[in-house]
Amino acid sequence: MDWKNLSKKKRLYIIVVLVISSILAWAFITAKVITHDFNRQQVEGKQDEQKALVHGVILTETKNDQKYWEIYGDSGQWNSNNGEAQLNGVLGNFYKDNEVSMSLKSSKGTYNSNTRAITLYEDTLIVLKDGITLNADKLVWLNSSSPIVAEGHIKIQKGNQLVSTADKITISPNYESFKIEGNTVSKVYEDKE
Repeated sequence: MDWKNLSKKKRLYIIVVLVISSILAWAFITAKVITHDFNRQQVEGKQDEQKALVHGVILTETKNDQKYWEIYGDSGQWNSNNGEAQLNGVLGNFYKDNEVSMSLKSSKGTYNSNTRAITLYEDTLIVLKDGITLNADKLVWLNSSSPIVAEGHIKIQKGNQLVSTADKITISPNYESFKIEGNTVSKVYEDKE
């Protein structure tokens, strides 16, 4: 192709295409040089965080038509960055064979959707199916096959027959037995009925 034999119109088209191609190449190379050290986590900030404030939230886990637990919060907040719901005024039930086996009440709680862990904080009260009550500062439930662990100012009571205090309690997954640890005091009373 001889440049001299091309018409002025074809020469103009070739020059315009070369100029546009050069500008695009320059833009892509410049963008790569400027952003080559950036990482999404480094530039992620508060503007990427998504939170939702909710009133009257109910969380539940059901599998194969069997409900494992349900938790209600008067109010709460969902954080998309860590997949965690923070609840206030928590009430809830845990189920075994579709019957309530444990009920709970707490001032505050969290549910982590990544680990599926439920943690209750402050003024936590647990009532088991057989009438045993448990007060604790903190309770952690990981899943239906793991023990429940409660810590801080533990008080266990079964009617007028048993009162125990401890630093920590571990409840078996089937809620049939428990182990108390640390500064333990137990008082067993005779039922005179």
